[in-house]
Amino acid sequence: MTGETVKIGVLALQGDFALHRKALGRVGVESAEVRKPEELAAVDGLIIPGGESTTLLKLMDGGRFVPGLEKFHANGRPIFGTCAGLIVLAREVLNPKQRSLGLIDVTVERNAYGRQKESFEAEGETTLEGQPRSLTMVFIRAPRIRRLGPRVVPLASHGGECVMAREGTVLVATFHPELAADPTIHHHFAEMVRYAAQ
Repeated sequence: MTGETVKIGVLALQGDFALHRKALGRVGVESAEVRKPEELAAVDGLIIPGGESTTLLKLMDGGRFVPGLEKFHANGRPIFGTCAGLIVLAREVLNPKQRSLGLIDVTVERNAYGRQKESFEAEGETTLEGQPRSLTMVFIRAPRIRRLGPRVVPLASHGGECVMAREGTVLVATFHPELAADPTIHHHFAEMVRYAAQ
């Protein structure tokens, strides 16, 4: 497999998986919906979209996804979690405490900006392309990153807070990049997947 021909899976148990696939299409990347753990073998990277984290964990348990995701991560394949996907991947979850996969060393607080009616769109700042620049961000019942582990790199901020971070092959964002027109973040994840597949 070359670094150019990769396929990114989008976990399709709930949430905006169709919009993530459209965003990947805009950056020229082939994608597939992943509904069963065995389908992870056919993709080079995985996006875990937003939704409701406790429901998502229950659905993953029902399909016995957790061992498959842990193996996927151990094999060096990149994972990108947005909103609820971030919560599922975090080391520690607050408000209330709940179990998670612990694949990135961050502490997150659920629904930290309020409920659905407090959802908002704002301009944040990212350094993904080397130089700081503004980025449109859509927050829907968003979590907040309350702690970054020593090996976690902040990649974007809003209001002085980290809203996107990376540790190794795991990328997370508190907002919904699939709801914005800017393809920067999906392009960045696709490059992570290409690099890992070499």
